[in-house]
Amino acid sequence: MTHTRRNFHKILLATAASLALGVGGAAQAATAEDLNRDADQALQSLYKSNPTAETLSKKARAVLVFPKIIKAGLVFGGSYGEGVLKKGSTYAGYYNSVSASWGWQAGAESYGYVVFLMSDKAVRYLDKSKGWEIGVGPSVVVVNEGVAKNLTTSTLKEDAYAFIFDQQGLMASLSIEGTKISRIKR
Repeated sequence: MTHTRRNFHKILLATAASLALGVGGAAQAATAEDLNRDADQALQSLYKSNPTAETLSKKARAVLVFPKIIKAGLVFGGSYGEGVLKKGSTYAGYYNSVSASWGWQAGAESYGYVVFLMSDKAVRYLDKSKGWEIGVGPSVVVVNEGVAKNLTTSTLKEDAYAFIFDQQGLMASLSIEGTKISRIKR
């Protein structure tokens, strides 16, 4: 990546964080207890609406839960949210999710997402990296209704599977590709 392109990427990430933090109080820093509670509620809600997710959770080495991401944009856009990494019933760490984008966009929305880390390799990558950009590193499959119908424990081949849920708002074309996940202290 060239120096100019890297600086542009940093500016986009800063804009994303600023825009997302400026959209309501939901993106304010939460306590560890708040994140734990919200993550547990988000998982239960996801499992009720999508039995495939619950099946994956039983095979996953760890589960990364972002209960609420705020996304906003007017040409330049961004999203921000905080989440928790669960290993079994243990809360193993806290992370933020930041993305930036530009192009034809206007509006705001909120959503949540969960990433089921299926391999030790994926968990190690998250633990050791200074930040995981979705699309770089372990492969992540975003599970939609079509993928979910054909997904069984015997067909699991990827390092991670992501489910997006509770989408509310006025923006279209939601994607987590390019999202940067970084460890935070709580």
